Amino acid sequence: MPATPPLAVDAAAHIVQLALTPIFLLTGIASLLNVFSTRLGRISDQVDKLDAEEKRSPRRLARLRLRSRTLDFAVLLAAIAGALTCAAAMTLFVGEIKSAGAGRLLFTLFGGALACSIAALAAFSIEMILAGRGTRERAEEDEETPPQ
Repeated sequence: MPATPPLAVDAAAHIVQLALTPIFLLTGIASLLNVFSTRLGRISDQVDKLDAEEKRSPRRLARLRLRSRTLDFAVLLAAIAGALTCAAAMTLFVGEIKSAGAGRLLFTLFGGALACSIAALAAFSIEMILAGRGTRERAEEDEETPPQ
């Protein structure tokens, strides 16, 4: 019974470790998508509440619309980042099989996933700023409205 060369096992273990690294990013992206969907749900609830009011505020509706669009952009970027991360992990395996030219593709895919993640976080930050501003404006409107 021939012994398995330790180099082959070490090389395989290294490939598995490298392939798992992008999966941690994918877990973070999934968490971001969960946060984004929760925020979209809150926006939807606020729109429903405004819709039920007799006196609608076009300014608040416009702000909610902008927040929704910003979150849509964040969700799209995070989804692209997730897809690129998965493609990066797959490239590690395919690259080992072909052993040529996979490094450049891997760098491009993983770099693209990181760039989309950064952009999604930026879009989320903008949405959070808009949400805070909207809350402050509502508070100011409530202060200016005389009690009945």
